[in-house]
Amino acid sequence: MTYFDPPGPRILAHRGLALTAPENTIAAFEAASEVGVTHIETDAHVTADGSAVLWHDPTLARWNGEDTPIIDLSAAQLDERQVEGHRIPTLVATLSELPRLHFNIDVKTPTAARAVIRAVDAAHAFDRVLLTSFHERTAGMLRSLAPAATQGAPTERVTLALAGIRLRSRALVSRTLAPVDAVQLPWRAAGIDLVTPPRLAWWHRYVREVHVWTINDASEQLELLRRGVDGIVTDRSDIGMRVLREYLAE
Repeated sequence: MTYFDPPGPRILAHRGLALTAPENTIAAFEAASEVGVTHIETDAHVTADGSAVLWHDPTLARWNGEDTPIIDLSAAQLDERQVEGHRIPTLVATLSELPRLHFNIDVKTPTAARAVIRAVDAAHAFDRVLLTSFHERTAGMLRSLAPAATQGAPTERVTLALAGIRLRSRALVSRTLAPVDAVQLPWRAAGIDLVTPPRLAWWHRYVREVHVWTINDASEQLELLRRGVDGIVTDRSDIGMRVLREYLAE
């Protein structure tokens, strides 16, 4: 197995499917799995005692209204802060409890990088995770700590690669994207379509997959699939899976 099994195109459930359960919880991940999702996009922070946990924000404000940084709590203290029976899960527990799911893990801080690698190693799950970060410092740590793992591209590399595409410099794009396996980016930035067919051809020349985030509209999902993107990150994986089935039946 690798992160890219089964082969795309694929729908990536953005923090799970949070229709009846909070995002980034085991219940949200299971809900996505129930509609046919095989790949989850999630986020990782680290607790005071070094446990990687799956939550987007640095604090608990959107979880329970408590403006406490996750880094100030132990894993046990965080576990006590349940919301309607749901917990912010540890990464190692999530990987162990959901062995059939693949995880795209956006590591939010350099401090969390080592904890994420420890958790993935403990769960023997390097074959089903993609490690990434928006920031080159954190992404560089992930590549250094787990050079054989599937890696995503931080914003700095995406931006530099776009410059190379604009200049039609194969050397610049190749050098920039050499350490990564997948590019994940918005459809548009600063008014520029980042996945026009010509740009998509450039991306595909140097990385294995191109994922676009965060697309919740069915017609937009279908258009991107028809262009040839490999993955769509969405809050509505229930809609995305229906669109994917329709696209594959065309």
